[in-house]
Amino acid sequence: CRNFKPLPDFGGHHPDPNLVHAKHLYDEMMGPDAPDFGAASDGDGDRNLIIGKGIFVTPSDSVAMLAANARLAPGYKAGLKGIARSMPTSGAADRVAEKLGIGIYETPTGWKFFGNLLDADMATICGEESAGTGSNHVREKDGLWAVLLWLNILAARGESCKQIVTEHWATYGRNYYSRHDYEEVESDRANALVDELRAKLGTLLGTSVRGMTIASADDFAYHDPVDGSTSEHQGIRVLFEGGSRVVFRLSGTGTSGATLRVYIERYEPDESRHDLDTQEALADLIAAADDIAGIKSHTGRNEPSVIT
Repeated sequence: CRNFKPLPDFGGHHPDPNLVHAKHLYDEMMGPDAPDFGAASDGDGDRNLIIGKGIFVTPSDSVAMLAANARLAPGYKAGLKGIARSMPTSGAADRVAEKLGIGIYETPTGWKFFGNLLDADMATICGEESAGTGSNHVREKDGLWAVLLWLNILAARGESCKQIVTEHWATYGRNYYSRHDYEEVESDRANALVDELRAKLGTLLGTSVRGMTIASADDFAYHDPVDGSTSEHQGIRVLFEGGSRVVFRLSGTGTSGATLRVYIERYEPDESRHDLDTQEALADLIAAADDIAGIKSHTGRNEPSVIT
């Protein structure tokens, strides 16, 4: 156990369990004497980080892999009703839902959208790229449950975390995924980037960027199948032929500036290309995101503040 003693200031640490704030765990799990499995939780136990010996499991992959293996746990032997993920979360869970023959729901960011689906018994497992994972046993994130379900799957399969992950990729393909955050961008600059990008969405279809053809581009809107409500302007999506995409979202447009979040995802079905470095695998998409949105020119930044 590390940092497990309850303290009012979280021991001076940042409570989010990601590769930036839990780097010591990552380094330990990548070392020669690493234990078989490592996990971290935030201050109130809702977010989670999963790292096997020699392999980091992205939150997007974790949701997909928990869903694919849920039947191995006593509480899920009857199967799943559906899977829900936030729009910026990778499409890995979509391929699991397709194979299982169950519903997949792409929602805006925000747990209330999951709550509606869970209450209506339309989804059993849900999750988001920012490390929140949950199930229909409760209407909130439950990182402790996610860690316990991982342990249950490891025990039932008798395989290492790395074996489970690589076998999953071999079956469904790998979704290389990364989030680039540009923090404290001047609000006017950030809004100008989004406004200009939104204005040219209609002209992107069929055009080619860095040798990749754009299959669709939109400003994501969600029509809630439970309460009938509509949520618009939830993020700009640019999807390429072959299943790759970039997503742009803005948050915190107050006086202290805004954070531009860029989500980059490449779908790679070829098993021989499943061991690439993530940033290298996404390099052309990262460049394409700048070509499409003018990130450097609008923000004045040559690189993001945080990469996760």
